[in-house]
Amino acid sequence: MNELEVVQADLSNKVHSEALVTLCDQYARDPMGMDEELGDQIKDTLAEELRNFPTTVCFLAFLDGNAVGLANGFYGFSTFKGKRLINIHDLAVLPESRGYGVGEALLQAVESKARKMGCCKVTLEVREDNRARGLYERFGFTYGNPKLFFMTKELG
Repeated sequence: MNELEVVQADLSNKVHSEALVTLCDQYARDPMGMDEELGDQIKDTLAEELRNFPTTVCFLAFLDGNAVGLANGFYGFSTFKGKRLINIHDLAVLPESRGYGVGEALLQAVESKARKMGCCKVTLEVREDNRARGLYERFGFTYGNPKLFFMTKELG
């Protein structure tokens, strides 16, 4: 059947919040994530913390009624353009559901929301070895000129 539906997550909805936590945990276990599961405390509080974080925007993908992908993003602001943006922090599709257009549908949902909200761009960070880079490039993401790098400093 392969019926694909993407919805903006309502994290006060138990089905959505449980799907989000499960998908985040599966993504964390993937080599493109942390290669280890989320801790129990994170699983217990993640949906509530995201629901209460004012800039959160999340989407869930359901294939034949089963949660198979997610896009977690946050509104930010471009000082150079003077407008909002959406940064995709997580984009993940369960391995057995890849090849059905789930990633592209999630990206389309994020872009549609960004346009509706008057955002100037959508950003994401991606590992050099990420197999989804081709999808991002086909979808129109670029590395910028000069080439951009995303740096982090862990605080504990």
